[in-house]
Amino acid sequence: MFEILAGTGLAAAAGLNAYVPLLALGALARWTDLISTPAGWEWLTDGWVLTVLGVLLLLEVVADKIPGVDHVNDIVQTIVRPGAGGIAFGAGVGTQDPGAAHTVVTDPAAFVSSGQWAPVLVGVLLALAVHAAKALLRPVVNAATFGLGAPVLSAAEDATSVTLSLAALLAPLLVVGVLIVVGAVWWRWRRGRRRGPAAPADAVSAQVRQRGGRTRPPLADTENAKEGTS
Repeated sequence: MFEILAGTGLAAAAGLNAYVPLLALGALARWTDLISTPAGWEWLTDGWVLTVLGVLLLLEVVADKIPGVDHVNDIVQTIVRPGAGGIAFGAGVGTQDPGAAHTVVTDPAAFVSSGQWAPVLVGVLLALAVHAAKALLRPVVNAATFGLGAPVLSAAEDATSVTLSLAALLAPLLVVGVLIVVGAVWWRWRRGRRRGPAAPADAVSAQVRQRGGRTRPPLADTENAKEGTS
């Protein structure tokens, strides 16, 4: 169960930011004793890999906060984030049990027939779903706030990705709580957006009801009518 939660948290985090979960996994495994990478995923702790991930993370953080550029970045990340989610899930399910058997892919045909590709595919699909929600939400927020909401929302997504990554690696049970909170926020936003502002006709109807069913013409129209009869 903990392995599934760890993989789910890391894959969801990758859907928001492809590099945060990979960097967190590799850094914690390299410089702490809190987790260990399973066999076949030790390359994530390599110094050069962590350096490249750090540079890519910096570029992602900056690009995702610029209106217009963030949309282009989301298009590019349509491949990167699901791929990172597959890697994160595949590696994450082994952090809770590093001694478990994990196969290094030396024979692709044997790898496919063994079924050990399933965790990677699950991670890809999870990250793709989160990425799709993020990519669809961003243009709406940019249009509604004239681009001012982009850096705020992006910072919130980065913070959520970091929280999910650390929870998945250090306390997998917390992943459930984080996902529930994120889902509740998303649901309330969708519900408020569907309601939308009251239509002008609804506002007029409300005024009529308040006046006991009598409507009053606008003051300007009343004055124009008086001038026409004089």
